[in-house]
Amino acid sequence: MKNTANKVVLIGAGAVGTSFLYSAINQGIASDYVLIDAFPNAAKGNALDLADTAAVLPTPFANIKAGDYSDCKDADVVVITAGRPQQPGETRLDMVAGNAQIMKSIAEEVKKSGFDGITIIASNPVDVLTLVYQEVTGFDAHKVIGSGTTLDSARLRRLVGEKLGIAPTSVETFLMGEHGDSSVAAWSHATVMGQPISKFVEEGKITEAELDQFRTDAINMAYKIIELKRATFYGIGACLTRIVKAVLNDEKSTLMVGAKLNGEYGNKDLYTGVPAVISRNGWDYIIEWDLTKDEQAQFNKSCETLTESIAKARAAIK
Repeated sequence: MKNTANKVVLIGAGAVGTSFLYSAINQGIASDYVLIDAFPNAAKGNALDLADTAAVLPTPFANIKAGDYSDCKDADVVVITAGRPQQPGETRLDMVAGNAQIMKSIAEEVKKSGFDGITIIASNPVDVLTLVYQEVTGFDAHKVIGSGTTLDSARLRRLVGEKLGIAPTSVETFLMGEHGDSSVAAWSHATVMGQPISKFVEEGKITEAELDQFRTDAINMAYKIIELKRATFYGIGACLTRIVKAVLNDEKSTLMVGAKLNGEYGNKDLYTGVPAVISRNGWDYIIEWDLTKDEQAQFNKSCETLTESIAKARAAIK
């Protein structure tokens, strides 16, 4: 019997995972946290370090500890960030074979535990590995969520907001498709307080060339950060917290997550970044925008790129 309120298990106690946990405990989204890592001392050390915050947080948690896969059984949410990090000059898709094997082993252990909650995955390449996990576990696709283009869209919102002198929280701009080089800017659905971004272009407050550059900059942001400090983790940590919070609070919020397409946007049998409704059930359904002809073509190309990597991942875990 479950005896905790909002229990979250993190698999992968590296920089991304611990950044997520630090963000989560500061926002008070759960009462119990468990860290699992291939290196047990890393999980133990981070659990002790994070436990030191309990006495001073405005919304303290009940417990944080290092554990094992048996702790997944009564968890509400399992967050997976495990995998080898992206190296300078390397794309996320370059990591597919090795990380697919790691994800397969994790998926088998989670399934064996009897876990029946929601899984949220940020391990790269996230779109491909989310599908690997879902296929290996056989879990309901709606209960498996990839971080998708949540971070990519947050980066784009910041860049556009800085140009317009508007807080990024008030900017609605989106990257969809692969969390990677082929992601698509859905400018036809970009707005600021209900006003389409095209109106700002007409008024001369921003140019189409600048919008194109912001898309490129958002896509390449990870490469820039990795070049400067070897890894990215704070942004994705905050994005994971946002997704987990939407699940635990049954928000029914719309986020740019990795959801499994079943004909939506003319594609199927893959996870990729799309707008979806997030609740205690996972992702309830995908919102289908009317994309422009060019946006749809770019999205199809992004899905083709992912399909090629999915084939490599499946070959690697046979």
